Amino acid sequence: MTDAIPSLSVLDLVPVRSGQSSAQAVAASLDLVERADRLGYRRYWFAEHHNMPAVASTAPPVLIAAAAARTSRIRVGSGGVMLPNHSPLIVAEQFAALEALAPGRIDLGIGRAPGSDPVITQLLHRSGTTSDVSRFPDHVTDILALTSPEGATVRFTSGTEYQVKATPLASGMPQVWLLGSSDYSAQLAASFGLPYVFANHFAGEGLDRALRLYRDQFQPNESGEGPRTFVTANVVAAPTAEEAEERALPQLRMMARLRTNRPLVPLETVEQAKADPFDAMAESIMASTRQKWFVGTGDDVRSQLAAFAAQHGVDEIMLSPVAGAYDGESLETSAARTQTLELVASPSAVTAA
Repeated sequence: MTDAIPSLSVLDLVPVRSGQSSAQAVAASLDLVERADRLGYRRYWFAEHHNMPAVASTAPPVLIAAAAARTSRIRVGSGGVMLPNHSPLIVAEQFAALEALAPGRIDLGIGRAPGSDPVITQLLHRSGTTSDVSRFPDHVTDILALTSPEGATVRFTSGTEYQVKATPLASGMPQVWLLGSSDYSAQLAASFGLPYVFANHFAGEGLDRALRLYRDQFQPNESGEGPRTFVTANVVAAPTAEEAEERALPQLRMMARLRTNRPLVPLETVEQAKADPFDAMAESIMASTRQKWFVGTGDDVRSQLAAFAAQHGVDEIMLSPVAGAYDGESLETSAARTQTLELVASPSAVTAA
């Protein structure tokens, strides 16, 4: 690795800020994916979270379809689909349909966490057949088979066989990635010979160990490809370092709320965040969290990301643009997140876009 800027991608939770409706938040994210496409970002993924006032990314396949229709080049996908919430066949069918809509541009990132609290997890279980976390490896295998052009074969105890395909005549299949923030996920991805993403944007520790385990234990599958991985990162870029720090504040406070069990609320504006100081414990959590983020001017952040990529031996960084808004900024678009993508992208990409 050199200190050259790595390839860049985007992770979107579809943040909902104070005074903003879900419709406006989704509109802002679709505007952002169009901009990312023009700026040359490699891929754009939607996360899956449930019952959170500040997050509208509850149904990745729906958002991916909308994003695919608004773009022409960028890969679009999930970061990720939380498999314990869904039947493997449903996931396979949804992403086979997405692959048919945007051939060669679909990524299926799969995670093992539920992406919700225990009450919501139970409600998701009531809505249909869902995956048992303990059977996660089996269900990953099922999805790989179901999304392939050959499909999967169900064998009954009687000895008869039943052929199942996610779509009748697939001409391609989505690229499957395993996501995680633990040794388990790294080792499982290695055993399957699948590409792996470490969720560095919310994980506290363990990045170096997880990547080492993945690379050391990697076993190629029939594709013959070697280990592939990239890392996520929370990023805020602005014309000045002072503005970048201010725009980081609302999301830092949201993280402190999560970790101190405070009531969750829509994402505050910068002014709201500054007007309501937290206690010493929450401020300490915010300061510790901030140290793991990439915040500053575009030039500074690009330099930091290049060093980060070189340190971990990756050629791609997936940005989670966590810049907050000031009072009065449009609810239909995300000027702050767009600014981050533009400033972090290479100057030539911004000029061309």
